[in-house]
Amino acid sequence: MKLAVKIFFIFILAAGNFCTAQDSTRVTKAYKSAARLKKAVDNNDNKGVADSYVGIANDYYNQGNYAKSEEFLVKARNIYKNLNDKKNLEAVTRKIAQSQEKQNKITPAISNYNRAAEISYSEKSRAVNTNDAARLSSPTAEQKAEAIQDNINISLKDKDKGDLATSYSQMADVNIQQKDIPKAEENLNNAYVISKREAPQQALEINQKLTNFYVENKNFEKAIEAKKKVLKEDFVKDNSQEKVNQIQELADIYIKKNDPEEAVALLKNAYEIALEKGHTLEAQKSVKKLDSLYNIAGNTNASVSLYRDFLGRLPDLVSKDRSLVDNKILEDTEQRISQLEKEKELKDALIRRKNIFNYSLIGALVLLTGLIVFIFRTLKKVQIKNKKIALQSLRREMNPHFIFNSLNSVNHFIATNNELEANQYLTKFSKLMRGVMENSAEDFIPFQQELDLLQNYLALEKTRFADKFDYEIEVDESLNMQSLKVPGMLVQPFLENAVWHGLRYRTEKGFLKLVFEKENQHLKITIEDNGIGIEESKKQKTLHQKTREGRGMKNTLERISLLNDLYKKEITCSIKDKENNSGVLVNIKINLT
Repeated sequence: MKLAVKIFFIFILAAGNFCTAQDSTRVTKAYKSAARLKKAVDNNDNKGVADSYVGIANDYYNQGNYAKSEEFLVKARNIYKNLNDKKNLEAVTRKIAQSQEKQNKITPAISNYNRAAEISYSEKSRAVNTNDAARLSSPTAEQKAEAIQDNINISLKDKDKGDLATSYSQMADVNIQQKDIPKAEENLNNAYVISKREAPQQALEINQKLTNFYVENKNFEKAIEAKKKVLKEDFVKDNSQEKVNQIQELADIYIKKNDPEEAVALLKNAYEIALEKGHTLEAQKSVKKLDSLYNIAGNTNASVSLYRDFLGRLPDLVSKDRSLVDNKILEDTEQRISQLEKEKELKDALIRRKNIFNYSLIGALVLLTGLIVFIFRTLKKVQIKNKKIALQSLRREMNPHFIFNSLNSVNHFIATNNELEANQYLTKFSKLMRGVMENSAEDFIPFQQELDLLQNYLALEKTRFADKFDYEIEVDESLNMQSLKVPGMLVQPFLENAVWHGLRYRTEKGFLKLVFEKENQHLKITIEDNGIGIEESKKQKTLHQKTREGRGMKNTLERISLLNDLYKKEITCSIKDKENNSGVLVNIKINLT
């Protein structure tokens, strides 16, 4: 019967081992961490997500779950790296190294301490990280002590109590390695005094290291004194769960001291506190330790009585045990955090795909725009080039009718043995042709050259039709003959029309007047004759003349259009009969600005 009860109880306790005792504070922190993470994920706040990961990692670190701490710190570091947040990147890299060191992963810890030193934002942090890397990689205790002491000096100077306590604890490890017991004891006590005010969890770890140090050196009295000292601290007295744990550790010291009576008394005290405060797993631990002591003493009745007592009080204990509820809450919260991480990864993937699409679209639009601009510019250049070629072609094209008639005139002079007139006419004609050819490469020529060409042309026509007309050329004195540039031979076709289609059909001698004057910002050119006029000229044309295309005037109007397109000269031209069919008046205006 006694054995059956015991086996049944052990089965229940074994089932309880799948849970881990938790404090309500941890649950609250987990809730807050999950809430911060959710908010950051919902707002696409990458820095907020990284900060939440760091908070979760710190919670795990303080609980002693260094593997989980490292996991979340690595996630935070990846985000800080993408954000180029150098300050947080250095801090989280250092924390990763500390988590790895706690797991005894020395090589990656050294690597991360060195990495933190490389990206440090201050000389102090660079030195601290470099010293930690040297501490782990140094082959001798003396070199380790030198690196640690350097960090202690930096912490004392900057009044950084957290790092100072850690450095004192590390120095104690070196002291133990050097078998310098007094110095190790001094450094552990220093670490404990500093950490109990700044970091209670760290103080508990240092106290445990100190008591282990005393026990290993068979100094049980000092170990007991250190453990009793921590039991008086507020951060233990106010935390019933931690108080039970510390009493159980004190009992272990008495067991190692071979004082089972004091150990039993302490474990009974721990058992009663655990039952009163609803700490099922802590009560289980006390029962198991008591059972072990009873077995050693051969006190089976006391063991069975203890199990019966625990079984009788178990339902009430479980109902009061907040940690069993907290376990489920924490499990759900951790699952929620994991779900949020997956949601963030999904959102990041969607954002990346969206960004890739947007950038691709923008790139395609930029490329297309560039292509359109290139094609447009190319077409514009081709268009301008074609217009210039057309303009050049039109400049070089003189009226074949004029050339034919000029040569006929020379032939007439020669046939009538008028050698002198033939030579003079041929000289003027060749001079005109040379001037036209010389200026055919330019769209604009000096006004003086244009004036010389027109005078030469009218002199030729006067030679051929001496009895048909006289002419006069007037030039405004305000016009600069050399600097002013005008389109070459633009006026000539209008003069040719006046002579050939107006003045030569008069019965009496006619008159042709060519005027160049400045009108505001324009050059005004007036060609006036008293020939038969446009309408009368059309009536007198033969059928052959009507069907033949007038190239001279057409070319001139095309030239004006091309000049306006290419040079924005705003050239205008008007041709009209004067009143009473008394001739033709041509007005040409060229913008001088």
